[in-house]
Amino acid sequence: MTHPSIVILTGAGISAESGLGTFRDEGGLWAQHRIEDVATPEGFARNPSLVVEFYNTRRAQAHDAVPNAGHTALARLQREHKGEVLLVTQNVDGLHEKAGSTDVVHMHGALNSALCSTCGHRWAAPLEMQVGEACPNCAAPTARPDIVWFGEMPYHMDRIEAALMQADIFVAIGTSGNVYPAAGFVQMARHVGAHTVEMNLDPSETVALFEDTRPGKASITVPAWVDDILGD
Repeated sequence: MTHPSIVILTGAGISAESGLGTFRDEGGLWAQHRIEDVATPEGFARNPSLVVEFYNTRRAQAHDAVPNAGHTALARLQREHKGEVLLVTQNVDGLHEKAGSTDVVHMHGALNSALCSTCGHRWAAPLEMQVGEACPNCAAPTARPDIVWFGEMPYHMDRIEAALMQADIFVAIGTSGNVYPAAGFVQMARHVGAHTVEMNLDPSETVALFEDTRPGKASITVPAWVDDILGD
């Protein structure tokens, strides 16, 4: 018996039930700032204090957040499925790791990581970063949050695309389908004949490309799907 190779993409929707807001939440952290000001290299160059404080707030929220049943179900799938399971996330909150997942591919970076703009060195970010922190590798005062901002290339694309080309099942959970290149993953998976599944509170921009759609909260839909895969 062959065990299917699974590639899973998660977005902000899976962490919403853990209290972490999405871009579209009214009144949340993102609603208080323009994306151009806090999520672009140009915004950081204009006002590094604003950007560092924004990510300090996000880091504190993520530090206090608790994984939900969607996160723990995916960790269980990684542990118990006999085939390959690659977990790719657009999220920077670390909740997959808190839930017990291992080898999570963070295509948009991570709040708990700092990056040197000068030499590219990465290190564990303090809970509160300061503007102009020195890099422990080259001593340049050019530390920044290790987050992929708009206009920058996501991390690990070669590994993700290689896995998609081998996938039997591709699942998108809590993603909007309007941020590329992640929004194009379903087309890559379909191209190689993978079964495609979307789990989302509301239909994504790419919902028509999925064979199987399961609307609802991730804390309900994801554990049910994992039970199906594992044969429970």
